Amino acid sequence: MQLLKSGGVNLVNSAGKVLILPELEYNEEEILARASQGEREAFGLLYERYVERIFNYVYYRTGNTNDAEDLTARVFQRAMKHIVNYTDRGVPFSAWLYRIAHNLVANWHRDRSRKQEIPLDDLPILIAKGDHPERNLVRSQEQDALLKMIRTLPPERQNLLILKFVEDMSNAEIGAIMGRSEGAVKSLYHRTLLALRDQLEDQNLNLEGE
Repeated sequence: MQLLKSGGVNLVNSAGKVLILPELEYNEEEILARASQGEREAFGLLYERYVERIFNYVYYRTGNTNDAEDLTARVFQRAMKHIVNYTDRGVPFSAWLYRIAHNLVANWHRDRSRKQEIPLDDLPILIAKGDHPERNLVRSQEQDALLKMIRTLPPERQNLLILKFVEDMSNAEIGAIMGRSEGAVKSLYHRTLLALRDQLEDQNLNLEGE
């Protein structure tokens, strides 16, 4: 039998017939179990899966590439040190990583006692996914105004919008990261959207595209 593609997806048997096999699934539960036992290769798989997402989150919160790289490294250093104590609380493992990142970024801001400044041109367009209430909030002609307003929000509300808009997280996942109940996150989220809506309407920007 001849291997046609790496990963064992397509195989050719002795009769020359192509056999299409399903790709192996990423079994995070198994990988976490191995990583919690100190297996560095397993932790490396977790790192490869989440490092880009964690970096993007940290960059949104800091606005500085060098600091984002440093903090991202510290997130995974801390995760590797404490993964032996990781407990599944019914939310994805990624929520645990984001919680570490959230705390490190909060300390970063506290140490500097200043608000983040992210050049608008460096921010990707925020595109809502799925059937969320914010799906009509961001339109191209409103992008700059919205981003400027987001930067004026308290850090907690900025954090919430990043996790909702960019990471497409559920209220339960965000609650695990921010240390709030699911109901509190839902309430804060809608209050934040209403505040942004009012500000945009004050500037004669139509959120519904009508």
